[in-house]
Amino acid sequence: MVKGFEDKIFNAIVAACLLLVGLSAVLPLMYVFSVSLTPMSEVLKNGGYILIPRNVTFVAYEQLLKDPAIPRAFLVTIFITVVGTIINLALTTLLAYPLSRRTLPARRVFLLLVVFTMLFSGGVIPTFLIIQATGLLNTLWAMIVPNAIWSFNVLIMKSFFERLPEELFESARIDGAKDFRILMQVALPSSLPAMLTVGLFYMVGHWNEFYQAIMYITDRELHPIQLLVRNVLMQSQNPIANPDVAIPTESVQMASVILACLPIILVYPFIQKYFMQGAIVGSIKG
Repeated sequence: MVKGFEDKIFNAIVAACLLLVGLSAVLPLMYVFSVSLTPMSEVLKNGGYILIPRNVTFVAYEQLLKDPAIPRAFLVTIFITVVGTIINLALTTLLAYPLSRRTLPARRVFLLLVVFTMLFSGGVIPTFLIIQATGLLNTLWAMIVPNAIWSFNVLIMKSFFERLPEELFESARIDGAKDFRILMQVALPSSLPAMLTVGLFYMVGHWNEFYQAIMYITDRELHPIQLLVRNVLMQSQNPIANPDVAIPTESVQMASVILACLPIILVYPFIQKYFMQGAIVGSIKG
């Protein structure tokens, strides 16, 4: 099919817009990465703006990794990511599967309650009081339990379960299988894409854990990596509040950002298709 002049103009405009959006995402990342590999003296000579490092040095990374707080923060983040994702998947599946069955009594009521939590929350103070009353303050579980189930992910899993052929469930019931066995041996093996999609949503959310740590964690030994990066950045912006702490250079600040983001940056290209698949399914069927 031959494209007309208007189609070519439209495609050129779309390509230009995509190029601008791509540059707006790539250039800040290039700046952060370049500054983290450049000596601070070289950064100052260039007015603080560098896109391509000329004199590469890993001093900033060495300085960060010498701090015992960095490996400890990574271990905390890995723990809440792994354990939290497992708990999330288990609870989300146990909620989504019954909601996908049309024979569930009061199914519409339960669905309404799930959707209601997406629009309204109990508030910051009531949630804090609940965390305090249950003894979760200053524990790793304070960063896992409050986000044990995400309503959006429940709807994604529910949509996947509903797309499975009903004949699979009927044949399993004829063979005498109960609901839990059907879930474990029929529904879950057929819903691996859904599990990967939802698991990746949960994993990225836990790796970027920041809000829960600020709200419920005061023990520095339990700070995740994202909160530690925030503290590094805040030291240079508010040195009076920390007179006994050495102010990190800009190279160290950027190196801390790269260390926190690097695992997700390396993994994301391989999992992007699952994010897109989950977002499309969750938006089409609810």
